[in-house]
Amino acid sequence: MNHKTKIVLIYLATAVFCAGIIKTAFWVRDGLSDRAKPYVTNVGAEKVAVFFPISQDFSAKNQKGDEVQLSSLKGKVWVVCEFFAVCPQCAMRNGAELRQLIETFGSDPDFQLVCVSIDPMEDSVEKIAEYASLLNADAKNWWFLTNGDTASTHKFMEKSMKFFTPKLRTDPADIESNGKYQHDLGLALVNSNYEVVGKWPLAESRDLSPARYEEVKQNMYQRIRQELDRKPWVSYHHKN
Repeated sequence: MNHKTKIVLIYLATAVFCAGIIKTAFWVRDGLSDRAKPYVTNVGAEKVAVFFPISQDFSAKNQKGDEVQLSSLKGKVWVVCEFFAVCPQCAMRNGAELRQLIETFGSDPDFQLVCVSIDPMEDSVEKIAEYASLLNADAKNWWFLTNGDTASTHKFMEKSMKFFTPKLRTDPADIESNGKYQHDLGLALVNSNYEVVGKWPLAESRDLSPARYEEVKQNMYQRIRQELDRKPWVSYHHKN
């Protein structure tokens, strides 16, 4: 092999290597792009996407002290989220987004809101009853739930509902300002077949821009209406 041939081969190998790097970069970029896409896409299409069925049940006490099971909500359309009583982000979200969801859909007997405490050792029935009272939350269509067992609650929300794992904060100033847990503030929608069909990051969108927040909110509302209207006996008109 002469010197010229060696140089040509080196250039060819370099070109192939660079092409591989470029291809990998595009693959990584596309992967990141997919993860950045909205939680729900193609709303209104003939085939409605189902993220996953809920494989387990969850038992807890609501703000009235009644023992309830999430499986009892089969046949209803419900929005579920995490909270704990001293979380300031939850207070803002629950007093705004969740209150408005009840005002918009609460007159439908087939709609329910469910807030699951991720700090059930601290959030007693008495504490969540006080919390619910401040929001004027009626247990007939808005549950605040606590089961007294942190490990089983976190496992259910992570494994069965696919929420992010709650993380204990360690910085005292951060705990003082934001509470002991960093957790998922998303709102998940469950259809009448006990299947999760969407999840929306309203709290995060509020921090980005008013336009983005409104887009995500309307996307969620449209999907809720879609699921409620899928039930043939719904005859009333939802509020705008």
